[in-house]
Amino acid sequence: MKSVHFLVPGDPDTRTGGYLYDRRIMAGLTALGWRVELHRLDASFPTPTPDALQAAVAILAALPARALTVVDGLALGAMPAAVAPQRERLRLVGLVHHPLALETGLDEALRRQLYRSECEALRAVRQIIVTSPHTVRALADYRIAPERCLVVSPGTDPAPLATGSTDETPTLLCAASLTPRKGHAVLLRALARLRQLPWRLRCAGSATLDPVTATRLHALTGELALADRVAWLGELNAGALADHYLEADLFVLPSFYEGYGMVLAEALARGLPIVSTTAGAIPDTVPAGAGLLVPPGADAVLAAALSRVLTEPEYRQQLAAGARAARGALPDWPSACARFAAALAAMPAR
Repeated sequence: MKSVHFLVPGDPDTRTGGYLYDRRIMAGLTALGWRVELHRLDASFPTPTPDALQAAVAILAALPARALTVVDGLALGAMPAAVAPQRERLRLVGLVHHPLALETGLDEALRRQLYRSECEALRAVRQIIVTSPHTVRALADYRIAPERCLVVSPGTDPAPLATGSTDETPTLLCAASLTPRKGHAVLLRALARLRQLPWRLRCAGSATLDPVTATRLHALTGELALADRVAWLGELNAGALADHYLEADLFVLPSFYEGYGMVLAEALARGLPIVSTTAGAIPDTVPAGAGLLVPPGADAVLAAALSRVLTEPEYRQQLAAGARAARGALPDWPSACARFAAALAAMPAR
């Protein structure tokens, strides 16, 4: 039986795109007959404590020689000292969702530290798997040649088409953890410019990953007098989130960066028109005819885009038609897992 070890920091059941990707790939490999062993690293990554780094060193050292080992990028980029000594002994694979230094809200010192650290760590792995063609291009800044990277885009489960709201008030859905990178504050300021229009916003996503940001967003909602039009739903299970997708008229994601944007693909699978940004891989994920994309961080421009979609029903229907056309071309999870498995199987034993 083919076997592979996965090193993943924190709780693998965390409801973010990166963790969902890891879970689905591991489950898919198991279904394909692989023996998958999960090794949990400390949740302090990507800024690990000394104890967390020492534990990672011990986990890698305990693996058998030539073991096929996938290290999630959330940890990999912060642990070059752990992976470098194992580069000849283990068959190391880096799984990069997006470069750590591109996270929003980092101070310049930490950004530089993460960039240097990830450059060094990526040199220690034999194969790099990324989730979008954009990440291949982004890693060129890390002196990683494109031929070292293999794109395995996330799959998307089939889903029913959204039916929309049941009254005259359009429902906007944003599904994203409450972190700076997702741009919720920009969205709130944009919607504050559109008080004269009918709309309601439903925000689904964890408030515990970054409690400071979550608190600020709740406060900003009150300061902008939007509390009666914005609902903070918290982290939802798959069934509850599916219900909100079904009842939405428009999906909005004002991110400052996405390495793929799995929730955007989920919106396409529901035939939802999208308003998002040009950041990162989003233009690769959202076809031009299915969404209206604006520069990240520009609340006035975002407000104008939302206004157009909200006030021009024909245009909204045009985008919805584009989303419905795109849903059939979305990659599925069995194909993604098969491609991931093929990449692992192709790595030589020595």
